[in-house]
Amino acid sequence: MNQILITEKLYITPELKRKKKLYKLDFIISIFLLCLLIGYYVYGEYDRSKGEKISQEMLSNMVLEDTTSGVFAYDDTTVKMQDDKIVVILDGNESGSTAISTGALQSQVQTNKEEIIEKNTTVTEDGTKVTRIAIINIPSINLTYPILSTYNDDLLKTSPCKYWGCDPNEVGNFCIVAHNYRNTKFFSKVPNLKNGDIIEITDLSKRTLKYEVYDKYVVPENDKNCSSQKTDGRKEITLITCTDDSKNRVIVKATEVN
Repeated sequence: MNQILITEKLYITPELKRKKKLYKLDFIISIFLLCLLIGYYVYGEYDRSKGEKISQEMLSNMVLEDTTSGVFAYDDTTVKMQDDKIVVILDGNESGSTAISTGALQSQVQTNKEEIIEKNTTVTEDGTKVTRIAIINIPSINLTYPILSTYNDDLLKTSPCKYWGCDPNEVGNFCIVAHNYRNTKFFSKVPNLKNGDIIEITDLSKRTLKYEVYDKYVVPENDKNCSSQKTDGRKEITLITCTDDSKNRVIVKATEVN
């Protein structure tokens, strides 16, 4: 009996004890790394959800208004030109009409435009002044977001941003960039767009133009050719986002539907 116990003890060598400790250490490290990975994933999802919430709040708080609407106070007002003046006819009665000079009208329109821009402008925590300049809507992938006037790493976490080009719905190439989170948020579904799909852009003057997708391709990260402003007088938009592996960029080109 004692011989058997001695034999069993002999099997537990110092080398075996060392390996056993290493196995325990490896197990503890594996558990730690797994917890770290899960925590990173949870935090990432929280960060993305937070950005989505901020973006939708900005969308609901956007001020869109026809730049001439502030001049005329009645829904049943009609307007006609008379010499160098605009005549505002109230309630269909020309005898009660009011004449406004074109210069005064332009001044009022400019004032209204500045007020709308101001209402859509905020200053971020890092001091960046940013304006919500338009709304993008893509019915085929159920996407609606505000577009911010500039971009940086923090702003891209909250909404699609203007990357380069002309103002919304103007002649030129209006380039918009946003993250691909490989889910349903921001531009994650943009790589699924096909030729013929419609993209709607609504600017601050409440003007909505439709653009039809005519091309989609992938370029290296540093390829900026998609932002060229050579459009031969057309109104175009370019959507930019990452591929699923984040190594390259998906480019979607669309032109105004006449």
